[in-house]
Amino acid sequence: METFELVPHPAHPPLHVTAVAARIIGKDAHWLTVRWRVEGTQALVLPPFAGRVRTDSLWQTTCFELFVKPDGGEAYAEFNFSPSERWAAYDFYGYREGMAERAMPRQPICTPRRGQAVLIFDAVLPVAALPALPASYALTAVIEEDGAGKSYWAMAHGREVPDFHHASCFAARLAAPQAA
Repeated sequence: METFELVPHPAHPPLHVTAVAARIIGKDAHWLTVRWRVEGTQALVLPPFAGRVRTDSLWQTTCFELFVKPDGGEAYAEFNFSPSERWAAYDFYGYREGMAERAMPRQPICTPRRGQAVLIFDAVLPVAALPALPASYALTAVIEEDGAGKSYWAMAHGREVPDFHHASCFAARLAAPQAA
């Protein structure tokens, strides 16, 4: 799968973070694995470990997100993953409309690994939790740094304010499963 160099929204530049890359690193019949790599993490704010629990408002500090929009409609799903191991999943029937908790057959697994100036973050979620494929998808990140507030990273930005729900963010394709 392709690696995407995410770009910070120009209205909210990072202080020390120099790059955020994201990609799907694995997909089989049961699991989808997504990886984000953040470089320049000297001032990165990470939420403390809290365990694998569904939690709202994860975007208020450092978190990583996957949006999936099936072909042929306006509905889409949003998945939020925190370095705290907390997570969230939502359904929308249209652009920012009808937000509801998305049913999850199993909890996602969030694994952060931090070095001196890099954070590698993996999220593994059940394929059964995804909307119907094929679909467009977006990989995004909210990055909080000491002294800089938050920067908003996406594959593309289409508005003057950060908006990961905007159609311009859905810049990649996820294929339908192959017939056996």
